[in-house]
Amino acid sequence: MQARIGSAGFADRKVEGDLKTPTGVYSIGGTMYGIQPNPGVRYGYHRVVEDDWWNENPATSGYNTFEHGPNPGGASEALWTFTPQYRYFAVVNYNIPVVSASPPRGSGIFLHVVNPGKATAGCVSLAEQDLLTVLRWLDPASAPRMVLAPRTVLNRY
Repeated sequence: MQARIGSAGFADRKVEGDLKTPTGVYSIGGTMYGIQPNPGVRYGYHRVVEDDWWNENPATSGYNTFEHGPNPGGASEALWTFTPQYRYFAVVNYNIPVVSASPPRGSGIFLHVVNPGKATAGCVSLAEQDLLTVLRWLDPASAPRMVLAPRTVLNRY
């Protein structure tokens, strides 16, 4: 499957807003999300509604978490407004739990639907049918991990 990554490539030391995809091995968050109804995933599923945010404001205690309610500020994402990207998505557990750092290490790394012809802001995106295949295949009982890295350094993992 072809995937898109952050417009600035990969980073071993990602920081908030750098448009890079973090290298490493990551688990998948316990809840999958989407603007559309549950496509038949084995994880918990939350259908995104208005006022669902991914908190990307490092000045708040909820940094790098899902929140429902008022805008948490900063670069927080209004999840219900990103289409096609957030029709379906899984959370890549990068910087979860949050590691305090200055500058902040980054937030909101997702596996989501590709926005045709565009790189991501640090996420990994797939064609919708490919993404749905992956999301339905993932089984939380198997504790799946995702390796993010350029091919040239995959031997690190």
